[in-house]
Amino acid sequence: MRRILYLSLLLSSYAGFAQPLVFPDESAWSQVEEGKPLTFTVTLREAVNGTQFSLDGGTVGMTIDSLGNFSWTPSYDLVDRLTLKKEFSVIIQAALPDGKRLRRPATFTVVHVNRPPVTEELPVFYVRQGVVNTYQISTVHVFDPDGDPIIPKARETTMPEGASLTSLGQLTWTPSRTQFNSLKNNPLTIEVVIQDQPSRLESICRIVVKQTQLDLPPNLFLVPADSLFTIRENEVVNLKLYVADPNGDETIEQVGFVSSDPMVPSAALKDNSPTQKEFAWSPGYEYVNDVQQRKELSLTFFAIDKSNHRVQRKIRVTVLDTENMELRDQILNQKYSQSMTSAVKLITMLDESHESLEKLYKKARKGKKNRTVLNASLGAVTGLSPLVLETNPSKTVTVIGGTSVLTLNSLEAGQVIGKNSQEYQNQIKTNRDLRNQLQLKGNYFARKYALKSNRRNAEFELDRDDLARLMNSDAVASLKLPADARPNPSNKEIRKTFPDFSEE
Repeated sequence: MRRILYLSLLLSSYAGFAQPLVFPDESAWSQVEEGKPLTFTVTLREAVNGTQFSLDGGTVGMTIDSLGNFSWTPSYDLVDRLTLKKEFSVIIQAALPDGKRLRRPATFTVVHVNRPPVTEELPVFYVRQGVVNTYQISTVHVFDPDGDPIIPKARETTMPEGASLTSLGQLTWTPSRTQFNSLKNNPLTIEVVIQDQPSRLESICRIVVKQTQLDLPPNLFLVPADSLFTIRENEVVNLKLYVADPNGDETIEQVGFVSSDPMVPSAALKDNSPTQKEFAWSPGYEYVNDVQQRKELSLTFFAIDKSNHRVQRKIRVTVLDTENMELRDQILNQKYSQSMTSAVKLITMLDESHESLEKLYKKARKGKKNRTVLNASLGAVTGLSPLVLETNPSKTVTVIGGTSVLTLNSLEAGQVIGKNSQEYQNQIKTNRDLRNQLQLKGNYFARKYALKSNRRNAEFELDRDDLARLMNSDAVASLKLPADARPNPSNKEIRKTFPDFSEE
């Protein structure tokens, strides 16, 4: 019965390995662009009727039906324009009719997709005669959904004579008397092409010009317009600078910034056009040391024109100390793999020890058939002498005459010569119980922490210590297992013992 149970456990582990989940085999199947659907069918290497498929983990909109048909259309907000690519992981599992479950992690790479600028209906541009009228295309009505810098370009065929549009989106026009009078009955419509950078996708917005007065004289804009920022070391401070001069963009002499911390490089401010800049800076994990916990700095952005007129905007940035999650995930993955490796090596040693103990137990049980004890009594004197008798019937013991009494008793050989068979039987039971416990705990540990995000929880170290206590228990010491000098098993060999093991 014990051998049948042990064989069934081995077959159960083998069954989980022999029927893995099969994903598409074409190249780049797991890479998908934002807004585009990704569909495929998950199957088993050997089909089993009644199998039910499901997902486990952060699905972010992913779906899979019971037949294994996977579907996902990543939303446009999953990856930003600076990251370009981002990975999302999920575990796909199959529940077999006999209660077994097959699991396999899948990691998808979502690629950022650039979208054209969005243009909404703009407010009316009201102008006065004989004076410089300024109209600013608002970022509230014209913007890029991906946060890309945008540059407006006017269609010359719709522009009135004398009007100009800057790359900042500022329209200026000094209408003459004739032009002004014509607006009374015939409002003018100016078409502006909005182009994002650096992809140069375009949209059209329209400005309706009528008689009246509108004055927008900004000089320096920061987007976003906040003056206080709090970020972590791995995050990015991203600001867009729009510079304009009421006298014309050509009068702008210099645009830059001054930092209270010299560790902020001047290259963080990049030119998109003479009047449009972008500031992008990430502190990095080494910026704040563990003692400080946080670090503050100020950034002053300025613009100077040819007349030496200066405008500036000041912001303050607080950088919080942040743990390096990439490095931490590598360390946790090493701990996860080491625990699984130790468990597999111990199970292998227990299997080998089980075979050896079975042989010794059979040998001890067989020994009682070939060993006896001679008990002889002569009057008041009794002597006990061991005598080995073979099963050959021609070799016998004979007592002649007197009142002597000869008794030939067959005893358990393990109780007189050699080890007791009961001791081997107890060791076999200890071996079997320990292996079963280690298999169950190892399966639970491999499945629970297959995703790297789960290993970040505080329970990971507790469960790892619990598994280590089992592998270093008194039961292991009582079996007196030999030292194991074999190399560590490969990931493929670990999955043979623990099918839910993940290399992520």
